Amino acid sequence: MRDDAQSFAHLEIAWRPDEARRKESVLGRFLAQEGLRDVAELSARAAQDPAWFWDASVKSLDIAFQTPYSQVLDLSRGPEFPLWFRGGRFNVAHAGIDVHASGELSQVTALAWEGEDGAVRRLSFAELRVEVDEIASGLRQLGIEQGDAIGVYLPMLPETMIIAYAAAKIGAILVPTFSGYGAEAVATRLRDAGAKLLVTADGFWRRGKTVAMKETADEARRLSPSVQHVAVVRRLGRDVAWQEGVDVDWAEIARMGRGGMPTPLLDPETTLMIIYTSGTTGRPKGAVHAHCGFPVKAAQDLGHAFDVRPGDLLFWYTDMGWMMGPWAIYGAPLLGAGVMLFEGTPDYPGPDRLWQIIAKHGVTHFGISPTAVRSLMPHGAEPVRRWPMPTLRVLGSSGEPWNPDPWRWFFEVVGGSRLPIINYSGGTEISGGIVGCFPTEPIKPCSFRGPIPGISADVVDPDGRSVRGEVGELVLRSVWPGMTRGFWQDDARYLETYYGRIPGVWYHGDWAYVDDDGFWYILGRSDDTIKVAGKRVGPAEVESALVAHPDVKEAAAIGLPDPVKGETIACFCVLREGALRGEEMAQALKEQVASVLGKSLKPGTIVFVAELPHTRNGKILRRLARQAYLGQPLGDQSALENPAALEALAAAGGPHPGAL
Repeated sequence: MRDDAQSFAHLEIAWRPDEARRKESVLGRFLAQEGLRDVAELSARAAQDPAWFWDASVKSLDIAFQTPYSQVLDLSRGPEFPLWFRGGRFNVAHAGIDVHASGELSQVTALAWEGEDGAVRRLSFAELRVEVDEIASGLRQLGIEQGDAIGVYLPMLPETMIIAYAAAKIGAILVPTFSGYGAEAVATRLRDAGAKLLVTADGFWRRGKTVAMKETADEARRLSPSVQHVAVVRRLGRDVAWQEGVDVDWAEIARMGRGGMPTPLLDPETTLMIIYTSGTTGRPKGAVHAHCGFPVKAAQDLGHAFDVRPGDLLFWYTDMGWMMGPWAIYGAPLLGAGVMLFEGTPDYPGPDRLWQIIAKHGVTHFGISPTAVRSLMPHGAEPVRRWPMPTLRVLGSSGEPWNPDPWRWFFEVVGGSRLPIINYSGGTEISGGIVGCFPTEPIKPCSFRGPIPGISADVVDPDGRSVRGEVGELVLRSVWPGMTRGFWQDDARYLETYYGRIPGVWYHGDWAYVDDDGFWYILGRSDDTIKVAGKRVGPAEVESALVAHPDVKEAAAIGLPDPVKGETIACFCVLREGALRGEEMAQALKEQVASVLGKSLKPGTIVFVAELPHTRNGKILRRLARQAYLGQPLGDQSALENPAALEALAAAGGPHPGAL
């Protein structure tokens, strides 16, 4: 990993802002307003006085509170559980929709959507408010109240954004899930949150074929006793099973709510959303986010890092089940900007699909993962150049580390060597970015210019001391509104996960490196979490799916380097006596995982072994398993009980292309 960090040292600055961009950007104007020279000076002041920074930020970004707050920050419960904007009232449906629908942006596009089949919808802020209000009122008629959880199992449809704001309007709790999940993965999240309603679709288009969703949703509901109703969006008009008293048509909910409702005044700390993110052990972690937290942090990042302004149109190629979906949907409208949603895949029906969408809809900000860029590169520059994109002003990337060649392709071919790539890394529990690039600062390939303003980040050695020029752990030393309010019904796990090493210091679980010029690099997870094409999954979820097979006695899952996806899943399985090894069994286990977690998380490799490496108390040592299989130096083995297990893994594996 140290060699990987040093491999960036030769890279030169690829982009510099001109003076006009520096001054006219949202961040440039904020710096001038506060009399500060640059981001470094801003970050230093924000670290010393976070209350000043967040007060100044929400006011400069014109984020609308229903009632003004009297206290920005309350640390009476400690830095692990800060309270924000005390005394005020804040509902993200008011700040993101109502104020614009009644003002000068009323006819500006709030939501643009394109289906894989070419269907298009556009809603202004005024039109979006009508639809949000009807669904919110209809949800009330259905019996959904403040504090009830609503599971969302949808592709990127207009209704996906509408339900996000309708739930927020009535103070319900949104529980977004990935549209490619299997029933058990959806149900795990519904059960944990105690969801009362599940919103799904009859299906959607994927590469010209219909993908059924209602059937998976029905199975998830069967496994989730708390779910009383399933709301169904008729995307395809398919005939689907229908249970009277349980299933309800989306259009019927809108009809029940016709006439709308006023937006309730909410305490800023009202729970907005539970986003589940996988850890290395146990069930998925439910990161709890508040109305005054996640959307405020997302909007601040979009303004200060991405230079999003009123009237812009943000298109981030993502899914609602991953943080960037809610981030875009809740963040951009707070700034008076619209959101572009796309149902399909980047290269269907042709490799120019994304560029066509940008050109057709007038997208100003486009974000994508490095994995998706790597998949588009083999098609060359012609599909990109087929579509002039004069409105495009900023490129974005997130989800995983870059390598230089794809970064340069994105910069040169898509951005014409003119547009900045705002590289962005943070997490679900952060509500956005820890580090990023900025429109006022130069950019090196693959790098981050530094911590996002308002985030007091550092890189430390094992003893918690700051380090530069060497790889260390990424930590956060202060508080911010977007930090999770804890894990759903599990504060002890939250404290252990992030504050278990040094009290008051958040250990994020990423390796990071700061070079001699002050540019930052994120080098991957320091825990066992696997990241496939930017999608995080915990080994425990994969392993649970495997051991559900009657022939699997024990399993361990790791991530292997992959040139396109970043990582692919490899599984080591101990079979029960008498079970047959071989390709047929390996394929069956791959399908087993795909049926539970979804096809995108289907393992690429299954290895049968006699035993897994364990500690004396039975914990699986995934780090050592991965290093042995990849032929890497093993390092500390003091906790290992059975060295023969590593020898077998080393014999089965060996040096792997792309391994660090």
